[in-house]
Amino acid sequence: MGRTAGGGDSVTHRTVSAVVVHYHAAELAVRAVGSLRREAAALAAAGAGVGLEVLLVDNGSDAAERRLLAGLGGRLLEPGDNLGYAGGVNLGAAEAIGDVLLLANPDVELLPGALGRLLDVLATGADVAGPRFVWDRGGRLLLPPAERRGRLDELAVRVAERGEAWARRARRRWRRHARRHWRATAPLPSPHLSGALLAVRRDAWRRVGPFDAGYRLYFEETDWLLRAARAGLRLVHEPRAEVLHHYNRSAAGEPKAAGWYVQSARRFAQRWYGPVFRRLRDLATPARSRLAFPPELPGATSPPGTAAAPPRLDLAALGLPAAAGARWIELSPSPRGYPAAGERLQPNATAWELPAELWPPPAGRWRLALVADGGAELAAWSFAPADAGEAPPDGAAARPGGRPG
Repeated sequence: MGRTAGGGDSVTHRTVSAVVVHYHAAELAVRAVGSLRREAAALAAAGAGVGLEVLLVDNGSDAAERRLLAGLGGRLLEPGDNLGYAGGVNLGAAEAIGDVLLLANPDVELLPGALGRLLDVLATGADVAGPRFVWDRGGRLLLPPAERRGRLDELAVRVAERGEAWARRARRRWRRHARRHWRATAPLPSPHLSGALLAVRRDAWRRVGPFDAGYRLYFEETDWLLRAARAGLRLVHEPRAEVLHHYNRSAAGEPKAAGWYVQSARRFAQRWYGPVFRRLRDLATPARSRLAFPPELPGATSPPGTAAAPPRLDLAALGLPAAAGARWIELSPSPRGYPAAGERLQPNATAWELPAELWPPPAGRWRLALVADGGAELAAWSFAPADAGEAPPDGAAARPGGRPG
């Protein structure tokens, strides 16, 4: 028995094979691999005896990026074409030698103790483990868990487009799901993990098989995790393992991403929902969304509807009763209001401001909501940075964290 830097007794893993897939994201990949090496060094210093193998799958890079990656160490796998995330993961996993696979986007950074805690969970019986993703280095804003992808959840998303009353019901349903993960303080059995970073036992990978490479981008991990759950594998969310995730960075350089999202969503629906439900879902979907973003946040600057500085809320000026207790901030790039990043405020908080490091956020206009601890929505606004760019495809944009689907 060994002891990892995460603090729990665990079986010592001989080698962790980190498979990082990137496409024109060399600078992000360098930071991701650097955080992996720091974590492995911390484990070694703690006497855990964990080795780290790094396999970087280069789905696309220019000459400058290749020079940057050349000094990274590890194994550089160059397929010669963009295989998509699923194809890249499969290539790396086939070449890996470790008994644990760490499958990662380039836009993640492991925070201190994250690797050890993920290994602890695997050593105590989990087959697959996923961390808690945070959006800022201070860990204030928690990124949402992966969306539930059952038939009722899919129907709720579609019906929400019929108007705000429907969207409010869908948000309440989603909010219970998100807060179950956000409030967790110990390992939580859950299949709702993000493919941005997954720790997978080698024997579990063999049992389920590789990702379906037919998903060029989006939905590939959702499909794989559903297969894993059906095979009886134990899937666990480890909230004490925190990973910084730079939202919407990994797919930003791929011009085909929007089309791939549509193709992947269709492939997923055909596999998991069946023709009868798909017809029902399509009948429930309005021809055009009736949702709109709420009014602009007070203080937005010229040009109309845009802001040149991080949004700030004067909570004291809102006149909310002190008895309301703790509140949450929710941020979503969708007028539907979810999925969203969330921050739990202290009961005595008098103001809130978006961390400066997150400004400006991607994806154009954002929905900002103040929500009671019990789930009731107290107020909502919208804002957009002055240099807001084009939003990712609907659904892809709706999950802050960069691994939509």
